[in-house]
Amino acid sequence: MKFGIIREGKVPPDKRAVFSPKMLRAFADKYPQAEIVVQPSDIRIFKDEEYVAMGFELCEDMSTCDVLIGVKEVPVKMLIPEKKYFFFSHTIKKQPHNQKLLQAIIDKDIEMFDHETIVDADNKRLIGFGRYAGNVGAYNGFRAFGQKFDLFSLPKAESLADKDALVAKLKRLTLPPIKIVLTGKGKVGMGAKEILDDVKIKQVTTEDFLNKSYDVPVYVQIDVLDYNKRKDGRQLGNKDFYDNPSEYVSDFERFTKVADIFMAGHFYGNSAPVILTQEMLKSKNNKVKVVADISCDVEGPIACTLRASTIAEPFYGYHPSENKEVDLHHPAAIVVMAVDNLPCELPKDATEGFGEMFLNHVIPAFYDGDKDGILERARITEKGQLTDRFSYLEGYVEQKESVPH
Repeated sequence: MKFGIIREGKVPPDKRAVFSPKMLRAFADKYPQAEIVVQPSDIRIFKDEEYVAMGFELCEDMSTCDVLIGVKEVPVKMLIPEKKYFFFSHTIKKQPHNQKLLQAIIDKDIEMFDHETIVDADNKRLIGFGRYAGNVGAYNGFRAFGQKFDLFSLPKAESLADKDALVAKLKRLTLPPIKIVLTGKGKVGMGAKEILDDVKIKQVTTEDFLNKSYDVPVYVQIDVLDYNKRKDGRQLGNKDFYDNPSEYVSDFERFTKVADIFMAGHFYGNSAPVILTQEMLKSKNNKVKVVADISCDVEGPIACTLRASTIAEPFYGYHPSENKEVDLHHPAAIVVMAVDNLPCELPKDATEGFGEMFLNHVIPAFYDGDKDGILERARITEKGQLTDRFSYLEGYVEQKESVPH
């Protein structure tokens, strides 16, 4: 079987890859029967020469490969018919801007595997860049705080080499005794926690966070039942929340009364209650001045996330009373950071970590008959149609016209 590491074609360009040269070498050593080639790229964080130095052939023509592996959406004109593709297609939630991409994938008889659909038997995601989103999102939360209050100036994460460099910059700061509330205990939330711990921010219990004052910066990491409560007051555990989200309302206001920074690293499911409402934000008791919405669900659980921001312009101001965007230095403004492609700012770390996960969880399935069903569950299209698992996308991909091969 021949694998091709494709060049990223989406604009704006993405420096990440699925495999670093070192991890690609580990792949080749573990599966010597695999043939692997790398498409040249002048934007990839790892240079072409680094792959050559690890023994890989550079190849512009990917048409002889069986499996093509990339990170972001492949432009329609670059899709090669009748291949297996792995990339983030951003189609499984029926995203309108990628409807034509999925139509083209079906029309070109491509077997499509989305990184987001690579899950275990319990439907838990096995690979992703969430940890690195958490790393950069936490860093950007501090950066936003410094800008809002003219306390300090931090460089953009993308200008720094790796996570260690982010931490080194943060350690030089003298922070006031702020309180930080962090939601989520998945990959994103734990990525943000890594930064807080590395910078030696003191972690405290929910009770102490809500009731005690400190002379040093502190943070609390909370889970769904810390910021949601059943409408009937019963306490039935996390499973009940996931099974019956509409029976819950947000209980987050107790945190907005004491927290200075909110780092949002939670997973937000359909029908779950809004976490941070406009009413909470415009309350005279609200203390939150910076919202680092790492999860970045526009028109989702965070009322001040009016739009996604960009790496070039990561912050904007939100006026709670008027529910509109304003300059971040406006006296009434809450600063919002809602960059939706945060891992792009740590391309080296993100590539190294992603490749390790891909090698551990996905590549074995090509050589063990997919005994754990990894490929079977992740496959969105096959033989010119949607697979049963993704048949709910049927209406989304009704083709208006045939896409030429």
